[in-house]
Amino acid sequence: MSNSNSNSNSNTPPFWSIIAAIFFGNFMAVLSTTTINVALPVFMDDFQAPLHTVQWMISGFMLATGVIAPVIGFLGDKLSYKRLYIGALVGFTLTSALCMFAWNVESLIAFRIIQGLFSGIIMPTTMTIIYQVIPKEKQALGISLWSASAMLAPAFGPTIGGWLTEYWDWKALFALNIPVGLIAIAAAARNIPYYRLSRGVTLDVPGFVSVILGTSSLLTVFSQSGSWGWTSWKTLTLLGAGLLLITYFIVRSLKVKQPLLQLRLFRIPRFTYSLILNCIITISLYAGTFLVPIYMQKIQHSTTLHTGLVMLPGTLAMALFSFGVGKVYNKVGPFRLILSGAVLMVISTWALSRLDLASGTFFIAAWIAVRYIGIALSNMPVTNAGMSSVPSELSGQASALMNWIRQGLAALSVSIFSSILTTRTSTHLSKAGATDSKAAVWALSVSIQEVFLISALLVVVALPLTLALRHKKVPAQEGVQVLASKPAAK
Repeated sequence: MSNSNSNSNSNTPPFWSIIAAIFFGNFMAVLSTTTINVALPVFMDDFQAPLHTVQWMISGFMLATGVIAPVIGFLGDKLSYKRLYIGALVGFTLTSALCMFAWNVESLIAFRIIQGLFSGIIMPTTMTIIYQVIPKEKQALGISLWSASAMLAPAFGPTIGGWLTEYWDWKALFALNIPVGLIAIAAAARNIPYYRLSRGVTLDVPGFVSVILGTSSLLTVFSQSGSWGWTSWKTLTLLGAGLLLITYFIVRSLKVKQPLLQLRLFRIPRFTYSLILNCIITISLYAGTFLVPIYMQKIQHSTTLHTGLVMLPGTLAMALFSFGVGKVYNKVGPFRLILSGAVLMVISTWALSRLDLASGTFFIAAWIAVRYIGIALSNMPVTNAGMSSVPSELSGQASALMNWIRQGLAALSVSIFSSILTTRTSTHLSKAGATDSKAAVWALSVSIQEVFLISALLVVVALPLTLALRHKKVPAQEGVQVLASKPAAK
């Protein structure tokens, strides 16, 4: 194995130069998801399209980020993570330009899905660069700033998206990515050192095909189940095919010498527990960014700008706490930070489940801020707790595995929340026996309450898992056992 890890390389650019190069690209990739959220009602009106169609701009984008994740470890080892990152930034910037010229909702969804492929490369690649380039003593601070870029984007997104759509139109949401993308490309080319940790890697083609088709099938099923019906032949066929393909992929990955994803990482308990918590935090985060704009604009008839401003205090709180968490992480360890953050998420999400037709702006903004603080306290510690338990030579595989599962569940959560919201709204309207606009607004309001409550219960279920991360230091033998268990060559 050739290791030019810059931990020992005196020519490595300074810490802050590397972080700046990573921050710009990661922020842009996540921002492009959340600026769209606040403008969903605008897309519905401009294209005369229903919610279940327009939401594919989000779920299709996120589906693509999950689909591409399994191959990132291979691509990074084959090309180098610097080249892969820059290539993804170029692709993301070009597809942003294509989105500006979309002529109908179908073409816009298609361009967004292609853009999602590049976005899905950016996040795990930047995470891997941190663990392979930055010295270990600074990795906690580095990953906190990486997390801040991923969390500030969902927070700033509604404000920026609201402002752009209020004073220009939806095309400005994509135009914004072009200058940011060019800056990110220049910064990455200049500040990230070229290195490769592995050579002679080969692509497990059967594994790649099976995981791509299996992931796509399952995500499509959950996205379309509301309109197809759970007992329709399309749902049952795709569900069965998806489960069989993923099962085949898992069995194959445990047998071949160079699997596409190193599933033996799940033998590291700390990595596994942190990944489960990470997924639940991600689902809860996207539930809020999906539901709040719909509530503000469809129930309180707020503008997109006002919706973004309501979420702005939470943005500022998240920025402050994210940086602070990176500073204190090495002193207090992950357990207390994650537990505190999860408790705040439960309380605030439950409070948001009490939103009704008369809820005031201060009530909404305050609880969104508390929720963002909870996410800031828990997101970076839970990521670092898992990644720091993995040997550095497997960090690319760990990042790819984490992002495959997390992004897949994020796409799944948006689709399921959309489906639940639509189904429950129809159910409440049916029970009320009314179809006028007041009844529709009431039914939507009650349905939003129910989806927020589901999101809160998910975090409650995750609370006991924080106990598994109560030790500050990682047992040395945890990561070693993955390397020691070599599969038979095939």
